[in-house]
Amino acid sequence: MRRYMSVGLAVAAVLATGMTPSFGTAPLGTAPLGTASSGTASPGAASSGAARSDPLAEFHGQQLEWSPCRQDLECADLVLPLDYARPAADRISLAISRKKAADPGRRRGILVLNPGGPGGSGLDMPSFLAHAEASKVYDLIGFDPRGVGGSTALTCRTVPEFAAVDSRPADSEFPKWAAEARAAEDACHRAAGGIRPFISSANTARDLDVVRAVLGEEKLNYLGYSYGTYLGAVYGSLFPNRLDRSVLDSSVHPEWIWREQFRAQAVAIRRNVEAWAAWAAQHNDRFKLGATSGEVLTTVEGVAATLGAAPVEDFDRTTFDATVGVGSRYRPLWSELADSVIRLRAGKASEAAALMARSARDDLVSGVFNTVTCEVDWPTDLETYYEDMRVFRDRYPYGYGVLRAAPTTCTFRTFTPPEPAVALKRAGYPVGLIVQADGDTQTQYESGPAMAARLGHNLITVLDEGKHGIYGGGNACVDKSVDRYLIDGVLPASSSTCPGDPRPDPAQESSAQHVQAYLDGRGVSAGF
Repeated sequence: MRRYMSVGLAVAAVLATGMTPSFGTAPLGTAPLGTASSGTASPGAASSGAARSDPLAEFHGQQLEWSPCRQDLECADLVLPLDYARPAADRISLAISRKKAADPGRRRGILVLNPGGPGGSGLDMPSFLAHAEASKVYDLIGFDPRGVGGSTALTCRTVPEFAAVDSRPADSEFPKWAAEARAAEDACHRAAGGIRPFISSANTARDLDVVRAVLGEEKLNYLGYSYGTYLGAVYGSLFPNRLDRSVLDSSVHPEWIWREQFRAQAVAIRRNVEAWAAWAAQHNDRFKLGATSGEVLTTVEGVAATLGAAPVEDFDRTTFDATVGVGSRYRPLWSELADSVIRLRAGKASEAAALMARSARDDLVSGVFNTVTCEVDWPTDLETYYEDMRVFRDRYPYGYGVLRAAPTTCTFRTFTPPEPAVALKRAGYPVGLIVQADGDTQTQYESGPAMAARLGHNLITVLDEGKHGIYGGGNACVDKSVDRYLIDGVLPASSSTCPGDPRPDPAQESSAQHVQAYLDGRGVSAGF
């Protein structure tokens, strides 16, 4: 269901001026089970010290057939249990990719990669990080998690959109949003077969431990982005003796799984908008949007009201709100955002180069996002959501903030998770790194320090930065610190900082080429 999968970054193209650029989209964030048993291979492992054969021996001993795939990588398929409590029953497949260490003489094992989501395909991740220094000493391992893409996929039917996409919906529209979420959950229930309860973070972590064993590695090293940070924390909690070095980039909050993490996105977006407004006010001689942050926001609200009453060409209030939210994330694009507001205030939508994202709907969509985020209980009282939607509609309209407070498929969950969420802890594996940008909108900044405190990891804060997914994306300070840790095992300070991308020179003219070049190179930014 589109509403609960993502709000595309494509609307950020309104930041370009003078032409209509073409560049890819990335989700804004709508846009993680098992009782942890220290180091056990599965919930069916032997207990009470009795000598028993490994119930996963058949899976651990399988031989892989590697074949060239996806540019310069090689791929293989594994067979895994659907339910680790019954490994002899149903089975699924898992697609993995590999790029061998560029310097075999210095090789120190495997580095397993996950881009987030939940539900993001990771087969191309080794190519994304092929330029990183870490690729010289690690075999980079990508994978499509269970339920995703090349692995045994969890697919759900799409449903009609009951309500118009609106960043500031009227109260009368709220029940339509709820009805759409209920319909999406029912459609997934009908199409997902019997695998859905077993598409979980804990089982995905167990899958990774089978991958480790099949590759003949005593331990694995891990790099996860966004939701992938939670997956890495789950793996370390279940298999502390099998995890060596770990980097969690753009971390989720260990106590916000998952509804509060959604809500926090709207708060983070608002903070970026306010930071941009303060900057624009400092350069009022250039932009003339207002001499104070409050005046700039008043101007923004004036444009939103005008577009709400009468869209200009195909550009309406919802697109504008989304653009302000997305554009304020990226400091180097602040001039483009200000110039777009100027042009829209003058009623010149074409000169603001609005690029409306219109993607065809498929009959089938991945059901992983709407399954993994339902691993924990969500409120079932609709009025709880409606009360939040009223507040978020008024306080957090930018970046489609009301979406973060709305009912989701999890409100109407049709399956019962077979086990509770994993209690996150670090007991037995080395200190790792957390990388967090202070303007991150998908995983709000507070999430990083909270995960660092929970796991006892060291924290790198990227200052004045809205990117989501930093390592490997061009930040030299972060790349240097993470590489030194992954390659040499040297930790940076327990709490350190790196600068983010610089704010623009307001004297320079904004340009579509700048927008496209920046967004093309912004790095990982997938889902949670």
